[in-house]
Amino acid sequence: MIVHRELVRLGGAVAGQIVGCAALGVAVSAAYVGQALLLAAALAAVARRDLDAAPPLLAGVLAAIVTRAVLLWWREVATATAGARIRARLRDRLVVRLAELGPAWLTGSRTGRTQATLVDGVEGLDAYYSRYVPQVLVTVTVPTALVAWLATVEPVAAALLGAAVLLVLTVPRVWDATLLRRGRGRWAAFTALAADFLDTLHGAATLRAFGAVGRMRDRIEARSRDLHATTMAQLRLSLVESGVSALLVQAGLAAAAVAAAVAATSGRADAAAVFLVLLVSVECFRPVRDLGAHWHAGYLGVTAVDGLTHLLTAPAPVVHTGRVQRRFTAGPAVDFHGVSYRYPDRPTPAVRDVTLRLAPGETVAVVGRSGAGKSTLANLLLRHLDPDIGRITVDGVDLRDLTREALHRTITVVAQETYLFHGTVADNLRLARPDASDADLAAAARAAGAHDFVAALPHGYATPVGERGAALSGGQRQRLAIARALLADTPVLVLDEATSHLDRPQEARVLAGLAAAARGRTCLVIAHRLAGVRHADRVAVMQDGRIIAAGSHEELLRTTGPYADLITAQEVA
Repeated sequence: MIVHRELVRLGGAVAGQIVGCAALGVAVSAAYVGQALLLAAALAAVARRDLDAAPPLLAGVLAAIVTRAVLLWWREVATATAGARIRARLRDRLVVRLAELGPAWLTGSRTGRTQATLVDGVEGLDAYYSRYVPQVLVTVTVPTALVAWLATVEPVAAALLGAAVLLVLTVPRVWDATLLRRGRGRWAAFTALAADFLDTLHGAATLRAFGAVGRMRDRIEARSRDLHATTMAQLRLSLVESGVSALLVQAGLAAAAVAAAVAATSGRADAAAVFLVLLVSVECFRPVRDLGAHWHAGYLGVTAVDGLTHLLTAPAPVVHTGRVQRRFTAGPAVDFHGVSYRYPDRPTPAVRDVTLRLAPGETVAVVGRSGAGKSTLANLLLRHLDPDIGRITVDGVDLRDLTREALHRTITVVAQETYLFHGTVADNLRLARPDASDADLAAAARAAGAHDFVAALPHGYATPVGERGAALSGGQRQRLAIARALLADTPVLVLDEATSHLDRPQEARVLAGLAAAARGRTCLVIAHRLAGVRHADRVAVMQDGRIIAAGSHEELLRTTGPYADLITAQEVA
């Protein structure tokens, strides 16, 4: 009878549903006991040849059976309803937690493992909370009450029965630690297989292109063998535990029956007491047997507890505690004040003592070689990360003082790797502004150079884009992402290699549209290519995490060697 501490803490929000299911379980057991009492009395009447007393008692037995059937139906409905609510609440909590952890945490974890935790782990917890934990409460309550009551009828049988129940509940616990350890090993093997399968689905084209399908198949087969081995190891131990429990149940029933028979032959008990001992003994062990069945149903949730605990207790890179709800109506000033940041798994800072000002409505391009710290600077502005040293302000307000909602109203990003959800073009654009009109969608798409190709799609803005935008080209997805950011209409815009998937003519048109759309906004542009710099008011050059120079394109060509080298390399390419 395992009640895991972490799962109890996690299930605190669903305590009401658990208690309700337990109460119905006790009511069902009470109906069983009532039936047993009436049946024992009826059999005793028949044994006494009191045939007039038997029919009313048998009618009572029938009424108890009908009542139990109604209670069983009610319990199943309540269990299903509670299970649905439990799954919804747990998933809501986990999804909120994922939002709190943010992109910086997700990049360090395997998506397949997280998905298995959110889907299969929560499904396992449904049975654990809605069936197993209520049955624990029933098993603690009902046998204890029955043994105590039976002690007033036949003390020896009650003592033997109580000892048997205690043994059934305690002896199998010898294997619990090993069973949990093997269950966790099985869960680790299961999530590793799920992660590799997801990688295979997402990377199928790459695997085929490099002739690596066979190697990935071998890897998945090895994962499958590992899962089979861990599952069988867990199953063997679980069957041993079930066998021992079944043996103790039968021994308890036999001991109670022998005690009742001895009491009858010695004259200490009449026929009614003997029948009562036999029938109540069966009802005493019924909750115990049900507990074993529900334990195996909910065991998947127990084995998933490590993944759930890791997700719920992982330290978030950013904690949103700000209370400022300020709304910035025009392009505000953005200032980096001596900002430094080092990733936990790296020895040196990615950004070092950066001081940079973006004047109200100014577009500043940040350039530098790969690894210079440009994207980290953008992530700090977006508050995917918080500086180790220094601060970032918007019109003098520290980003950490803004609420999450105020931050989202202030800053929008177009990232190099865009994500489109399964749905229509309009659905994906309205992620930025659900109340946007069709005219608003078209205006944002025109500014991003996307309207013409969207209009040419079979159903225009109602055309499905496929999973992850698979029905569109990389350039089309990028332009829709830009349109979505423009539709959000925030006063600060971050473009992190936003035109990297476009060819040069498309890039020139989109950048011209962005330059027009950026009027009145403060923009931070992360760029490699020269075209992304031409429309900027100023250019800042990063090297080894530092801003080494800032100025116009022409000034930097004359005065800054690393910038001139970058431009020369692009022109040669």
